[in-house]
Amino acid sequence: MSTKATKRMLAPYFQEASPTLFFSSMFKSPPRNFHDSESVEIDIVRSEEDVSIAIQDISAGYRNNTADLYTNKEFIPPVHKEAVTINANTLLQRVAGQDPFADTTTQARLIARILQALPKPERKIRRAMELQASQVLQLGVVTLSDSSGNAIYSIDYKPKATHLVDVSVDWGSSGDTPLQDIRALADVIRGDGLVDADQLIFGDTAFDAFINATDVQALFDNKAIDIGSIKPEGRGNGATFQGTVKIGSYRFEMWTYQGRYKHPQTGVSTRFMNTDKVIVRASNGRLDASFGNIPKIVPPDSRILPFLPDRIASPAGGIDLIPNAWIDQTGENLSVGVGARPLMIPTAIDTFGCLDTTP
Repeated sequence: MSTKATKRMLAPYFQEASPTLFFSSMFKSPPRNFHDSESVEIDIVRSEEDVSIAIQDISAGYRNNTADLYTNKEFIPPVHKEAVTINANTLLQRVAGQDPFADTTTQARLIARILQALPKPERKIRRAMELQASQVLQLGVVTLSDSSGNAIYSIDYKPKATHLVDVSVDWGSSGDTPLQDIRALADVIRGDGLVDADQLIFGDTAFDAFINATDVQALFDNKAIDIGSIKPEGRGNGATFQGTVKIGSYRFEMWTYQGRYKHPQTGVSTRFMNTDKVIVRASNGRLDASFGNIPKIVPPDSRILPFLPDRIASPAGGIDLIPNAWIDQTGENLSVGVGARPLMIPTAIDTFGCLDTTP
């Protein structure tokens, strides 16, 4: 009921948690990675660092070379479908931020509700992609579970055991050797992946143990040699660039990552990056994000959403969404859905590894 007092409606406040995309942004999605198939395949060609052996005389014949062998790998992506249902009765109510005395049409209120509701499914799908990427880089295995803890989807990329290492002495304990542990894993990556590792991604606990370790402090205390520096700098996507460090022949960028998601089973805010782990990787190692289409027999109901496209694919944005819309038989409930089939693939799986600093 209106009173004699005057009132002013301020802009609404939406408490929204934008998904952090630090890990998933490392996975690239060129146009070829968008497909209408059930599965994707990759031919992996591996070669060695062979050298040419000299011949004894110029008249001798050529040494014969064989073509590099390759392996074929096939992957089936998981399916995500998220929807929002709007009941016709809610169209009699104002949407958040709307002037209660403004005269708007039912159609305008419907569109306003749709535009407010649609970002939530997209954010959930992006977090699912980030969770995939985080499991790939720390475990080499992806397991997506429901609210009861049941594994809905699982894929094992079969990383080498030597790339997933438990340190011999817990970091933060007497006698720990963080520099030696990192260098040893970098050497394994150099031998298997044929590239130099140049990036370290720390969990918070692992980073604290690293910078407080005796050998690390001694390394940075050498003022006559530019070994590196620690100068924290936020660079978006939930990640903090901590500085650089030279370990042996390797020069690393150091990062920590604070991105979180609500665990579907426990409901607890959970970090994408395990606090006790360290990812050691070559930043030029190939990681692929692949996106599959979700087929429909008929397009989304154009009577309600004439502007809704069949597919929103963005190679630059690293996303592929399949919108949908339908009305129930009563004509009183509208559902607007977004689907996706994202798969984060460690194509160059030998170019990264992970240390567990408190096994």
